[in-house]
Amino acid sequence: MFTGIVSDIGEVLQTEQQGDLRARIGTRYDVGGIDIGASIASDGVCLTVIATGTTPRNWYDVQISAETVSKTNLARWTPGARVNLERALKVGDELGGHIVSGHVDGVAEVVAVVPEGDSLRVTFRAPRDLARFIAPKGSVALNGTSLTVNEVDGADFGINFIPHTQKATTWGDVAVGDLVNLEVDTMARYVARLREWE
Repeated sequence: MFTGIVSDIGEVLQTEQQGDLRARIGTRYDVGGIDIGASIASDGVCLTVIATGTTPRNWYDVQISAETVSKTNLARWTPGARVNLERALKVGDELGGHIVSGHVDGVAEVVAVVPEGDSLRVTFRAPRDLARFIAPKGSVALNGTSLTVNEVDGADFGINFIPHTQKATTWGDVAVGDLVNLEVDTMARYVARLREWE
C-alpha cells in the first residue's frame, strides 16, 4: 500500500529479458534498509525487490511479469529513464496523498501540455473503460504520483502540476505523446461496482 507521495527519483540502470523482464533501478534509498521481498512503487507499479547492491551506486532489482508489462508503460523502460519511487506505507506514516495500491489499471496518454503561470496544465486521455472512474476533484495516481483531477471531458482529464511536483517527481519532463501508468481511485472502483448490483 502506498500514498502516491514520491520520495525519490530513481534511474533505470539496465533491463534484461530473462523469461520475465528484469530491471535494475538506481536510487538514493539506503538499500541496507530494503529487505528482499519488499515492495517499492516504481512509476506507480508495485514491484518486489529481488536483489540489492551498492556498486557503483545504490540499486535494487525487480522482476516484472508479462501481465504487468502488458498493463503498464514498463516495456518502454530503457537505461537512463527517470522513475518515480515510493517505499511501502508503514503503520503510523502520514497519509499525505490517497490510498494507492500500485496495481496499475491501464495506460493514459498525454495529449496537451500548457504552461499556466509557474504551473503546468496537462491533459491526459484515459482508456475508455477507465474514464468512468475519473471525476473532477477526485484522485488518480499517474506514474505513482497522487494527483487531483481538475476537469473531465469524456475520456480526457486535466491535472495541474505545481512547481514543487515538477521538481520532486519526473513530471517536470512531461511531453505530449508520453504514455503514463494510470491507477484510478479505489473508492471510485468500488462505488461503480456496487452500482452494478442496484
